[in-house]
Amino acid sequence: MKLWTIKIGTSLLRGSKEFDTEYMINAYCRCIATAKNKGDQIIIVSSGAVGLGCNRLGLKKRPTDLNALQASAAVGQGYLMSLYEKAMKKYGFNVAQILLTRSDFESKKCFNNASLTIKKLLDWKVVPIINENDSIANEELKYGDNDTLSALVSTAISADQLVLLTDIDRLYSSDPKTNKEAKPIMEVHNTQELKDIQKNSFNFSSWGTGGIKTKLSAAEIATKNGITVQLTDGREPNILEKILNGSRSGTIFHPSPKPLGSKKSWLAHALHAHGIICIDEGASNAIQYNGASLLLVGIKSVEGTFSANQPVEIYTTDGNELAKGISSFSSDEIRDRIINPMKSEQSPVVVHRDFLVLSSDLIF
Repeated sequence: MKLWTIKIGTSLLRGSKEFDTEYMINAYCRCIATAKNKGDQIIIVSSGAVGLGCNRLGLKKRPTDLNALQASAAVGQGYLMSLYEKAMKKYGFNVAQILLTRSDFESKKCFNNASLTIKKLLDWKVVPIINENDSIANEELKYGDNDTLSALVSTAISADQLVLLTDIDRLYSSDPKTNKEAKPIMEVHNTQELKDIQKNSFNFSSWGTGGIKTKLSAAEIATKNGITVQLTDGREPNILEKILNGSRSGTIFHPSPKPLGSKKSWLAHALHAHGIICIDEGASNAIQYNGASLLLVGIKSVEGTFSANQPVEIYTTDGNELAKGISSFSSDEIRDRIINPMKSEQSPVVVHRDFLVLSSDLIF
């Protein structure tokens, strides 16, 4: 038995001359139902609400302003779910809608609650269908597409594999639509290979918001947590059935042999840093080599504004990112204590080691 996350992109669900939206969703659901009947568990992360909303509203182009995007999503989300519900009911399975934003992962408790909710639905043989809550999310809360969301969800429920279905057959060294010399990339073995590819990444679609960049980011998050990722062409729905039966297709991103674990992954990827703390060489060495927490005495300066218990990035004096963690103090409190230190007081812990992840831990 395997636990799969299947991410279905907007470009696959807007319909085409060959296949309409309902046909595509029914075809995917048939493959998923077959796998579930064999004992696999499957979560769907589905884009498409904005695109379907635009279709139903007769819009020729994806809106650019936030309110129009939210309104389009509100129109399309109900229709999208009705198609999934109709298709899965045909094969004897119930579905559940879960709408998420980044704020839903801003605390470890919420991160765990999302995981437990999804796992309970799987225990009940229900197919969870997850989408970013586009109808209410603002620019600060948006994931930038469901690619990142699919990786975070995969991490939260410890999926075995994440499948990114899109409108290209695999990853290429450059855009194959404009460069005939573009070379296919069949496998990505580690973070350094992935970073090299990210430097030359490009966007494919004006309808989806992700393009290849967010897919590479999703692959980075998932593989660092021990999850295999396949990026493949979903325009032919039967390819999903082959993948669920063990076939390899498209580009394979191999998992790290040393997964981060749930807490470190949450710290590294689910949280958006609200500020930067710059530290001296002594604090840097203590954190990097001795497993120490960050004490106030080691802080040189603070950038940005943040409250207590919000995530921050930790930088060395030479400008290199060292770690990410949760600050026990607000930015104002840290600045005040740096300027007016209390001599009789033992230097307090600003970022505890239990809530800190080293940047070096994110490389394999």
